[in-house]
Amino acid sequence: MKAICFYFQIHQPFRLKRYRFFDIGNDHYYYDDFANDDIITRIAQRSYIPAAESLLRMIDESKGKFRCAISITGIALEQCEQYVPEFIDVLKKLADTGKVEFLAETYAHSLASLADPEEFALQVKAHDEKINALFGVKPKVLRNTELIYCDDLAPQIAQMGYKGVITEGAKHILGWKSPNYVYSSASAPKLKMLLKNSKLSDDIAFRFSNPEWESYPLTADKYIGWIADTPADEQIVNLFLNLETFGEMQSRETGIFQFLEALPRFAAEKGIDFWTPSEAVAKLKPVDSLSVLHPISWADEARDTTAWLGNKLQNEAFQKLYSVAERVRLCDDRRIKQDWNYLQASDHFFYMSTKHLDDGAVHSHFSPYETPFQAFTNYMNVLADFIVRVEEQYPLSIENEELNALLTTIRNQSREIAELTKEVESMRKNVEHYNEERKLREAVKEEAPAAKKAAPKAKKAKAAEVKTEAECTPAEPAAPKKRCCRKKKEA
Repeated sequence: MKAICFYFQIHQPFRLKRYRFFDIGNDHYYYDDFANDDIITRIAQRSYIPAAESLLRMIDESKGKFRCAISITGIALEQCEQYVPEFIDVLKKLADTGKVEFLAETYAHSLASLADPEEFALQVKAHDEKINALFGVKPKVLRNTELIYCDDLAPQIAQMGYKGVITEGAKHILGWKSPNYVYSSASAPKLKMLLKNSKLSDDIAFRFSNPEWESYPLTADKYIGWIADTPADEQIVNLFLNLETFGEMQSRETGIFQFLEALPRFAAEKGIDFWTPSEAVAKLKPVDSLSVLHPISWADEARDTTAWLGNKLQNEAFQKLYSVAERVRLCDDRRIKQDWNYLQASDHFFYMSTKHLDDGAVHSHFSPYETPFQAFTNYMNVLADFIVRVEEQYPLSIENEELNALLTTIRNQSREIAELTKEVESMRKNVEHYNEERKLREAVKEEAPAAKKAAPKAKKAKAAEVKTEAECTPAEPAAPKKRCCRKKKEA
């Protein structure tokens, strides 16, 4: 039996407005509301909503045999709630089918996993809580930002309770191996890995409407035929795509929606199932362990992290941002926390990429800036103002050792508060139990005198009842007396 594991990514950053040097210290609002509203509304109407409705029809027409997974970032959900709440409604319908799995990831679509393990854990937890609040489900498989993964991350992911992780089937990692199997992590053997089949995924995402492609036009029966022709022992084909592939990157006029909706019918003819990532992890055993010494991703030809951290501009901005991470976590200011999330989005670093022309064309397609240098300057101006606001609460003059001591004190106090809270809760339960017992004893005491008063009456009533029964019962004839033998002899 062979299966397809579909996963669709949804993410949109909060784009920054043009922020000048002279705005630092004067303007603390950083976002281009018009652009954010316009972009997510347009993409939702052209792509997200019709694609989600196609998924609903596929589930219905296949009687639940079609299944897939969706990963949507926390900041994308915030924008949808604000600008296109109707899309949230469609996602809830998908969740209600029970055939769509929602994956875990970082709330801000950040690169925190590469810089700050504590921030990474906090963001994943916040994202899980958001997913559970909106859709009533708890993610079981993690998809890190841009499918970033390495051996150093695996133990933390496993410790956080996830059974599987989704990442790229990079050629330089796999070598001769196929991505169409389940693997286990070399550094966390209990963590299973699902690897993207790049060739088959990109056939849809990038080559579907290209008339110069040798396999153009791509039809559903041809595509399923390719999957059916893979070796019989290759049980899972992982197709990981951005949801905006349907309707945005590949326009409706190309027939992309008809292609998508026809896949379950042709898959059924070939005996191919559709599984969610959790099902694949539960049903399949790892064929081997896989070691990833350096971080990989699904971006660019190199499948590494240079799309975001490949030049001095990006690294300068990245290090500057996470230099205040500890101080931000100490803050209680809601606006600072919110801006901290929005500024961590990997997109801001992606816009600063200066990679070669081929990759640069892809990078510039998504960028609202004319040049990477403009993206860097604008972001650093915003970041400078943000750091000023953080410094007002926790001055940078405080040395790291002093700050760490303060953090240790706060954490110890938090633990003490948690322990005291447990004790208070235990005492509260004991008091409630004591009150219940006391009420029970008082009720027994109140009933005792009444029972004593009622006892004589009950006794008289019972005696009268016995007497009545005796009177009503006919007397039996007395047995004849036997004569004594001794008296008979004497006579």
